[in-house]
Amino acid sequence: MTSPGSISVWVRGIINGAERVDPATLERFADRFAHFNFQDHMLRPSYGMAEATVFVTSGTWSDSSAAVRFDVDELSAGRAQRCANGSGSALVRYKLPQSPVVRIVDVDTNRQCSQDVVGEIWVHGDNVAAGYWSRPPEEQRCFGATLVDASPGTPDGPWLRTGDLGFIFDGELFIVGRIKDLLIIRGRNHYPEDIEADGPRDHRWSGRGAFGSGEQYREASHRHRGQEARKFHGRGDALAQRGQERHHLRDIQCARLECRRSRAGTARVDSTTTSGKIRRAACVEQYRQDQFIRLDA
Repeated sequence: MTSPGSISVWVRGIINGAERVDPATLERFADRFAHFNFQDHMLRPSYGMAEATVFVTSGTWSDSSAAVRFDVDELSAGRAQRCANGSGSALVRYKLPQSPVVRIVDVDTNRQCSQDVVGEIWVHGDNVAAGYWSRPPEEQRCFGATLVDASPGTPDGPWLRTGDLGFIFDGELFIVGRIKDLLIIRGRNHYPEDIEADGPRDHRWSGRGAFGSGEQYREASHRHRGQEARKFHGRGDALAQRGQERHHLRDIQCARLECRRSRAGTARVDSTTTSGKIRRAACVEQYRQDQFIRLDA
């Protein structure tokens, strides 16, 4: 990629890694850098974790063959059913790797799930760590798992329990979210990423979404004053309404978390990690401590 007055930089590909990559993020990135001759097929959504030397598998993405959409209600029931009308939950596709080995496993029985059934992603291979250094046994439970009645050609173990939920559809891997972030409300499973995807996509609006414990949270910066604050209230109300209509969630509470200021004068939000990921459990705790400002009161 080149730009006037700058040196030439050649890029073969860029990896976007997360437990669940948002297709809209890929689209915005490709659009933003298109004037630098960046091609959308150079984006590589990837899946990995520190316990498996960061990388497990990658996928492909482009505007011409973007995400696959699945019925939200079926996903809530633990099944994958593709939507034909362009609605539903948009998920990026990943290559099902041969090494390491990936299987979808029922968290209660430790048996492999059938095709199109949501379960925990398990990983086996030489790139998987044996455990955490100097950690107590109770923190090592994700390592050394064993499959029950493993299918032919599938090792019994040891397996890494990733804590991520996913499924295999048409021979490809799809990721739907973290087990610890899953919301179970009145017997229905809700993935916070699907609810957050209903949020605004306005780049001028610096808010971010986070859902936890069946309640809605939203971060905002100190710039939200006057007119911007009124926009924030309106969008929060609209998002709460969409949560009720599309996800069958009632009594959603919309709140705002103000950024705090560090000694250096820069804004700091405690509900995100150093890499910018939302700490949903931290949002829940901060909400319980009345650190959020209710917008629907």
